[in-house]
Amino acid sequence: MANFPPVEEQLAYIKKGAAEIIHEGELRARLDNSLKTGKPLRVKAGFDPTAPDLHVGHTVLMRKLKHFQDLGHTVIFLIGDFTGMIGDPTGRSATRPPLTRADVDRNAETYKTQVFKILDRDKTVIDFNSRWFSKLTVEDFVRLCAKFTVSQMLEREDFHKRFHEEKPIHMHELLYPVCQGYDSVALEADVELGGTDQKFNLLMGRNLQRDYGQPSQIVLTMPLLEGTDGVQKMSKSYGNYIGINEPPQEIYGKVMSISDQLMWRYYELLTDVKQDEIEQMKSSMHPMDAKKKLAAQIVKDFHGDQAAQQAAESWARQFQKDEVPDDIKVVKIAGSDVYAKDGEVVPNPPYYPLYEPDEIATSSWIPLFRLDKIITSASLSSSNSEAVRKLKERAVRIDGNVVAVNLIATFPPRHFTLSVGRKLTKIELVK
Repeated sequence: MANFPPVEEQLAYIKKGAAEIIHEGELRARLDNSLKTGKPLRVKAGFDPTAPDLHVGHTVLMRKLKHFQDLGHTVIFLIGDFTGMIGDPTGRSATRPPLTRADVDRNAETYKTQVFKILDRDKTVIDFNSRWFSKLTVEDFVRLCAKFTVSQMLEREDFHKRFHEEKPIHMHELLYPVCQGYDSVALEADVELGGTDQKFNLLMGRNLQRDYGQPSQIVLTMPLLEGTDGVQKMSKSYGNYIGINEPPQEIYGKVMSISDQLMWRYYELLTDVKQDEIEQMKSSMHPMDAKKKLAAQIVKDFHGDQAAQQAAESWARQFQKDEVPDDIKVVKIAGSDVYAKDGEVVPNPPYYPLYEPDEIATSSWIPLFRLDKIITSASLSSSNSEAVRKLKERAVRIDGNVVAVNLIATFPPRHFTLSVGRKLTKIELVK
């Protein structure tokens, strides 16, 4: 018989970072019943293998699965090898191209290796929804679909919007939420986790379980993690992601580049630190020290203790101790090539000051230079647009200081170190 912590202690850990629980009273009752019977809850989260590599935004649900696992419950990491070939329409304004069976199988193998960087291999159930969908006959599918109406499907915001914009909605897309709901029936789930954008699909599971004579699962939604820019959700397409397979120094540096406010959000969604400990850290720990601890923990999760220590030491050498390598590349850039000409910038824009006090005293005007052009000219990015994206990600530093605006104010000649991610160069801005 399993030993579980008290219900209130479990609830506090489960609720950490959660956006919504439908319904908390039902969850409390099931936790109380598991405590009395010693029977663990069955907690599932589904992941379609749509890409071979995961970023830390994908791990928010895995982290919450781990919290249930830490409390003694059974967690099911469901790989949607069947639904992946349909393509989740969530948040899509157009039909997602279906994956081939070869794509799904290849990506699923990489998921199986990456998930155990967070979950306990010996305590995790990995399942594939093709296990039951491959056994359903056409008649079974017809009976399953007969439980829903087209109007119910069109209540979904994505479909509703596309319908009124007269954009195509393909029949197979309507099957996706039905299939996700049936996953919960097949697994007899007590709890299903998903992002806030998955609420419609998660509620389908509650409804279908009731139709099949099962207790309706509790739905727990987690927020979509903001990327390193602190604005858009984390995504490779936005360039604001932290890949879990990226080099340790890259992960550490990206975490150190985020804002202090976003740091606490990452503590909530990407670590096992309990909420009361986070609140204590906010009041007692310097933000820089807290951020170092967070960066080291995230690197440790994916690369181990030694890699985390080495990444921290490397970052400190480069950005805190002003240790510039002797063999650093030096790039001379003519100010006239990167000058912010009239019409290129808004009046009185925010800028990064790179001047001496006496320069201001002796001049009523200080020239502005485009940092994106400097970055590109120094071969630290492939284009000006990529350089701007790096600025938004807070991945750019001048003399060790994070710079998030695209203009610097100074008089050439000027010497400074410029880094973009792990790339470091000495710039000589000349007349």
